Amino acid sequence: MNYVYVAFKVRKKALREAIEGVRALNMRGVNVTIPHKISVLSFLDWLDENAEKIGAVNTIVVDEGVLRGYNTDGVGGLKALVEEGVNVEGMKVVLLGAGGAARALAYTFAPLASEIVILNRTVRKALSLASELEREGWNARGGGLSESVLGRELRDADLLVNATSVGMHPNVEESPVPSNLLRSDMAVFDIVYNPVETRLLRDARRVGAKTVDGVGMLVNQGAIAFKLWTGVEPPRDVMREAVVKALHGGRSK
Repeated sequence: MNYVYVAFKVRKKALREAIEGVRALNMRGVNVTIPHKISVLSFLDWLDENAEKIGAVNTIVVDEGVLRGYNTDGVGGLKALVEEGVNVEGMKVVLLGAGGAARALAYTFAPLASEIVILNRTVRKALSLASELEREGWNARGGGLSESVLGRELRDADLLVNATSVGMHPNVEESPVPSNLLRSDMAVFDIVYNPVETRLLRDARRVGAKTVDGVGMLVNQGAIAFKLWTGVEPPRDVMREAVVKALHGGRSK
């Protein structure tokens, strides 16, 4: 296919100019990542209903000069769990974080879960997101990301999701959850993919919990974006192999 995918580092203050550059250069589309997923909304012409509800965009499609915003994070995350045999239906989900990726996962998981608890260092953001979900008719609560709150909420949690950047390279020995709060009868999903096995996942594996790394979400959200741009369903197994190889310094797993 006559396409090329390249990375651009865009400063916060230059976001408007970067998006206008996408339009002016007639690019087919772009992915948007941290820290622009929320602030990019004001520069787009149209939002997918899902992206509008979430309030964050990670994929832009350029259609004859019109910039269309989508969010593939939530669906990509859910598919990653399904692929690993984790069914969110009826689960109590504890979600760490309230940023762009967390919002996407919250809106995707909340309709399926029996309850979703959002914990964030800035409590106001967690409470705000939980209120949004409640207005949609879903069972949601918000709170602070402290050890005492974690201890209380994780006692009966079925699925723990880390949607913060804690544990991401180079801070690979950090974890958002003390290991003594993890249980063997829970599933732990960390959307951080570098390293593939984070400190949180390592601790969870040691206590016998089901673990799901961030590579699956990265690949699946990217595959959905690829199809939006090209109309072609990409080979996800080839994509995953390329990701794992890149994360291991050019060596396959």
